[in-house]
Order: sequence, then structure tokens, then C-alpha cells
Amino acid sequence: VLLMGKSGSGKTSMRSIIFSNYIARDTRRLGATIDVEHSNVKFLGNLVLNLWDCGGQEAFMENYFASQRDRIFKNVEVLIYVFDVESRDWEKDLHYYQSCLEAILANSKEARIFCLIHKMDLVPENQRDQIFEQRVTELQKRSEPLNIQAFRTSIWDETLYAAWSKIVHCLIPNIRVLESHLSNFCRICDADEVVLFERTTFLVIATAATIPHQDHHRFEKISNIIKQFNLGCSRSQTRFKSMEIRGSSFTAFIDVLTNNTYAMIVMSDPNIQSAATLLNIAAAKKHFEKLEASR
Repeated sequence: VLLMGKSGSGKTSMRSIIFSNYIARDTRRLGATIDVEHSNVKFLGNLVLNLWDCGGQEAFMENYFASQRDRIFKNVEVLIYVFDVESRDWEKDLHYYQSCLEAILANSKEARIFCLIHKMDLVPENQRDQIFEQRVTELQKRSEPLNIQAFRTSIWDETLYAAWSKIVHCLIPNIRVLESHLSNFCRICDADEVVLFERTTFLVIATAATIPHQDHHRFEKISNIIKQFNLGCSRSQTRFKSMEIRGSSFTAFIDVLTNNTYAMIVMSDPNIQSAATLLNIAAAKKHFEKLEASR
């Protein structure tokens, strides 16, 4: 996974929040990345993300496309390019982005391309949709013949988790099999929805639902909330294991499913007892652990 963008665009901050349990305000103490910082990030237990966070200073960027071109851009599965939405030199940003794409086409033409329009919290709310659409339209034109996926992101809300969940989702082996089993589990539990979270990052891995829901970012909001709660538990030297939340129209259970995942089960049928759902979760654990071990 290659993480690139201009210096100060927010690459290291987002990486630290997702993978190193930073909270947004603590990223202010992070220094600039010098050259390339390699990280082997464990994910779902036996999956290792080889993450290259590339410093965005001009001297480094020029060096990547000259003497380090083959080393940096070879065998790339995913390119994540981060754009600061308030950049004062958009044309130069696009120049470096297109240089990246040329190197990717020459060395890793099957790589998936994700563009993150970052720091969207700095844009007035009534202008965000328009500015994001303008940026994406231009990026799509500049990216041809490659296809890209673009996300608006901020370290201060759930958009960061939404984007990284989608990115990591494409790297998980046999994800369709996992989603199929999760759908079966959802039906067996008579649940409205089941969501699978990775245990350390709380990124959304897979979802299944039997009824529609209007809020398309609800899972990422939950990721953000639970991760903050989990960090609070860690600071008080306690460990978060499970949670049951009851409202007037629903019950939600969050519990360990495997060594590397949490499951959230949401149901609105008041006739289903908590004990029955907890038994279903316990019964599913062994099945999903076998599935996880087979990847």
C-alpha cells in the first residue's frame, strides 16, 4: 500500500489514527515524514499490510520519480493519494499526482487508485459537496485511462473510517465468502443488520442487512465512537469486551466474534430475547474462526 501526497496533506495523521490508536487532537505533535517510512501493519491477525508512507516535500517527490521510481512503484496493490482540499497550489498537486500515475502504469498497472480529498472540515458545510464534486471530476479526467475511487475525509469525523474501510475491504482475501456467511448469520439471528469490525482498528470489514437504513455512514460513526470508548477503557487499565445497547425501537449487541473481529448485531423485534442472541453469537464464533483460519 503506497500512501502519497504533498507534505502537510495529513497522510501520517490519518495513518496514526487508524493504525496506531491516536486521537485527532494528538496528531498535532507528529512531525513531517522524512523520505519513506515503512510499516508492516497486522490486520485480521494473519494479514499484513505493507504500508509505505512517502514524505511529500518537493525534493523527496522529485527523487521518487527519478532515482527511486522502480523501487517505490513496483508491486503496488493500492495507491492512496491524499490531497489537501485547501492547497494553494492545486496545479502542482495534480502534476505530482499524474507523475505517480505514470509510474504506476509502468510498474504496477493493476494497482487500485484511491484519492482522498482531505481536511474537508476546513470547508464551510454548504460548500463541501460542490468543492468535492469539482475536485473529483478533474481527478477523473487527469487519471484516464485509470479508474479511481475518491472520498472526502477529515480526521475529526467518521469520513476517515469510511474511506479506509473501503480501501482495506479490497485487500481482504475471499471477502465474498465472508460476506455470504455473514448474510446467513444475519438471517439465523433474525437481525436487522450484522456488522463485522476488525478488532484493533475497528474498521468495517463486512456488513449484512435484512432491512434498509437511511444513514449510509452509521457504521463508520459507530467505529469512531467505539474506538474512542475503547481507548478510554485502555487509559483506565480496563478492557472493552462487549456491550448491549437498548433503545425504544432496537437492541444492539457488540461482542467479540473471533480473535481478530468484533460483531455488532442490531434487531428491532422486541420478542427476541438477549439470551437467544448471545447464544447465536457464541455458536457463530467457532464457525467464523474456522473461516478466518482458512484464508
